[in-house]
Amino acid sequence: MDSTAPNSSEQQFRSTFRLRRVLIPILIGMVAAGWLLWRDLAKERYELVGQGTGDHTWIDANGNGIVDVGDATEFKPVGEGLGDYRRMTARETLRSINWTWHSTWWIVLAVVATAFRDLGYIYRIRVLSDGHLSWRQSFNVTFLWEFASALTPSVVGGSGVAMFIIGREGIALGRATAIVLVTALMDELFYVVMVPLVFFGVGMQHLFPEELDNAFWGLPVQTIFWIGYCFILLLVAIIFYSVFFRPRAFKWLLLRIFKLPFLRRWRPQVVKVGEDIETTGIELKGKPKRFWARAFGATCFSWASRFLVINLIAAAFFNVNDHLLLYARQLIMWVILLISPTPGSSGIAEIAFAGFFRDLLPAAGFIGAIVILWRLLSYYIYLFIGAVILPRWFRRTASKA
Repeated sequence: MDSTAPNSSEQQFRSTFRLRRVLIPILIGMVAAGWLLWRDLAKERYELVGQGTGDHTWIDANGNGIVDVGDATEFKPVGEGLGDYRRMTARETLRSINWTWHSTWWIVLAVVATAFRDLGYIYRIRVLSDGHLSWRQSFNVTFLWEFASALTPSVVGGSGVAMFIIGREGIALGRATAIVLVTALMDELFYVVMVPLVFFGVGMQHLFPEELDNAFWGLPVQTIFWIGYCFILLLVAIIFYSVFFRPRAFKWLLLRIFKLPFLRRWRPQVVKVGEDIETTGIELKGKPKRFWARAFGATCFSWASRFLVINLIAAAFFNVNDHLLLYARQLIMWVILLISPTPGSSGIAEIAFAGFFRDLLPAAGFIGAIVILWRLLSYYIYLFIGAVILPRWFRRTASKA
């Protein structure tokens, strides 16, 4: 589908985001990403180092029964060798690891799994665009989408930015919107399908750590999970119905919403969006089964690789007793990260990780190192790659905007 002609708002956007105006914030973004990484490496936490080898003991100051390794009030200094915790920075934790070729091999596999995750996303974008986006364009869309997701709260996500990114690559706004909607549908559909399989294969009694009850927003973690899962089911139903059955009704709903006084100024643009969604919905409805099989297959490949990363990193440090349970708990943790109010789930991810996996990782003192490596591959890498490719992408797509 051909791109629409530039209107006044698009021309204003192009003027606002000329290369010379973009370079400064991109440099700031690179510095900010580096600072975030340096800050987290320098952050002190209390690592479990084993009985008789530490100098602090946990006193549970707030009485919630949860070890918050980042809260100094939770620990009391004792004599050297009398405690089982030690205050260390993340950098010191990494340096304390006895790296071997075995460790390096598993970390390399974790990097490969991360690359497979992105390769699946790239292929899916290319499929959903019907080949209109080249491999290079699909690469840029994928990493800039991840870049936007890393910079926005998880509850907001990068979908709104993704529509702009795809549209700037020459795809009409309606089709770009449909691609983002179908992408979200497939992501959530993978989750909806996988959860019952996990419950069947692992059993519910081992999936929800009791020590995390009331740790997040004062609710049991199982309650949070079911709220999130029901929300995902509802989201899947709305997207599926809107795109495949009643795109015209979805357009009508959009127009009704944008009659509200504080949204009325965007109503002319929404009319065009609604028309494009209606057109694209009809187009997608007639797609062959092979089209959907390829797109959903790429989705499953990406998410399976994504959840495998933690298992591979953990295997670099010790023998994991139950890889299947470790893998399954990530699906539960993902709901917590999905509703996180912080950019890239920063802070929430680290707390959730320790709570969900502490009982599955025999060398608890390595949890801090595992968290750092996991966040490097799932968060920081997209900050750096996105900041590098964004200036060239702005310049290359200027003529299409």
